[in-house]
Amino acid sequence: MAQALYRKWRSQTFEEVVGQEHVTTTLLNALRDSRVAHAYLFAGPRGTGKTSTARILAKALNCTDEENQPCNNCSHCTAINEGRMLDLIEIDAASNNSVDDVRELREKVGFQPSESRYKIYIIDEVHMLSTSAFNALLKTLEEPPAYARFVLATTEPHRIPATVLSRCQRFDFRRIPVAEIAAHLTHIAAEEGYEVQEPAIFAIARSAQGCMRDAVSLLDQMTSYGAAAPTDDSLAISLEQVQQVLGSASSETVTAFVDALAASDVPAGLSLIHDLLLQGGSLNEFVGQVIEHLRGVMLVQMVGDGALLEDCAHDTVQTMQKQAKEIGNAETLWAIKRFSQAMTELKGGFQPQLPLELALVELIEGVQPHPAAVPAQSAAPTVAQPVATVHPPAAKSTTPPAARPAPGPVADKPSAAPLDAEAMQRLRGRWDEFLTTVRERCGPKEQASLRSIRDLAIGGDAVAIAFGNNSFTQGVISEARTKDAVSGILAEILGQQVTLICQSGEKATIPSTTGQAVEEEQASGPDPLLAYAVSELGAEVTDGRSRAGEN
Repeated sequence: MAQALYRKWRSQTFEEVVGQEHVTTTLLNALRDSRVAHAYLFAGPRGTGKTSTARILAKALNCTDEENQPCNNCSHCTAINEGRMLDLIEIDAASNNSVDDVRELREKVGFQPSESRYKIYIIDEVHMLSTSAFNALLKTLEEPPAYARFVLATTEPHRIPATVLSRCQRFDFRRIPVAEIAAHLTHIAAEEGYEVQEPAIFAIARSAQGCMRDAVSLLDQMTSYGAAAPTDDSLAISLEQVQQVLGSASSETVTAFVDALAASDVPAGLSLIHDLLLQGGSLNEFVGQVIEHLRGVMLVQMVGDGALLEDCAHDTVQTMQKQAKEIGNAETLWAIKRFSQAMTELKGGFQPQLPLELALVELIEGVQPHPAAVPAQSAAPTVAQPVATVHPPAAKSTTPPAARPAPGPVADKPSAAPLDAEAMQRLRGRWDEFLTTVRERCGPKEQASLRSIRDLAIGGDAVAIAFGNNSFTQGVISEARTKDAVSGILAEILGQQVTLICQSGEKATIPSTTGQAVEEEQASGPDPLLAYAVSELGAEVTDGRSRAGEN
């Protein structure tokens, strides 16, 4: 029976380990200087070479060829390659995770190696050990016999106790870049006599997401799926075959979908989704391709060229550069977020494509790229109805008309239509401009305070802002000079004079005239002169004015 490619092409020397030079170089130097640690922790994603590197280290420690470690020719290297080395003990912690299993290990570690210089313990998925098992392992791990070496491998290093981590030298294995995976796959295909198109190689490499084992396994799968080339007996693997196996769409389909998004063409986008389903494509794979493509567009918009897209084909980069000019930066960011959300909602069902269709329609017709001025955690801003101004009855006033104070600035404002939903929409659409102007005229502290608001309301001639329970930010904006400046900026945007109301709490409201006076009084505290007049002189508070008593 033929051997699986990922086993046949498993790395046998440090030089064959792909994408982990920071690990292999350190281990080679430690072997050269005879400074190999008694315990190592290999952490990283699956399929990046952790166990293979542990086996290579075991061969290097026991290899009889001192100048070429490991040589893969001596009896010790051959025994490890063939899986018959008694002094190499591999333990699967996922199925041997009890304290009894570790106690058995402690009992056997005291015995001398049977045929080599070192006894090597490789504990895979070590994070699966129980707490009691970790505690039982600590003493042996800290002070093992001189002939014992431990290599712990895990995909979840955060689950390992700190007491164990402190006793090991840790190496973090990284996801392998697409270019290095593609180069390794090309080498394997050439050695095996397969003819694989370069776009197909890169499609396999990208789908592996940094995991070499997944990439080689998919290549192995494609050798069973591909058809013989008409010119010779070699095997030909095309991009179309890879896409069919993966359930992914062609690059042309992804480009056309993003073009439909850029052109706000809902029918074209929905038709592409419908055709994909009829062809049996994978919705998850397609959405992932769309997100990856939009990420490329975003990188072009941010950087200005395709310098960060070295793993993409030249024509794909040119397409992204063209689309980057057709889609706004904010629209690109919002599309990536919305499609990422749709991917988590694709769970099959009667209409499995519905989350993707909703995302497309909302991006084009329903949701603006600039979210509301209020942060996402707060409720949507409310638009208060215009509030009628309540005037005190003239009969209750004891002050002669001639002696009444002159009207204030508010009375001198030109009459304007009450602020309504249209004014709120105008303010929402220019919120970024508003914040920028506040920073220019007031300062960064004032801009930061307005970024933290919880709610916003508009009504009459007033704009109310709720700051939650953050008294500091409310105080920054409530300061007289800042408040006047912010009111002026709001007036420029809304086209009329406005009164700015700073409130605490989660909900902003437009109070009536009387209610506003009460709220302002509660916010600022009672007037000491008014309190003295009421308590000492017997004054009464009537219609917002104090009147001295007759005593």
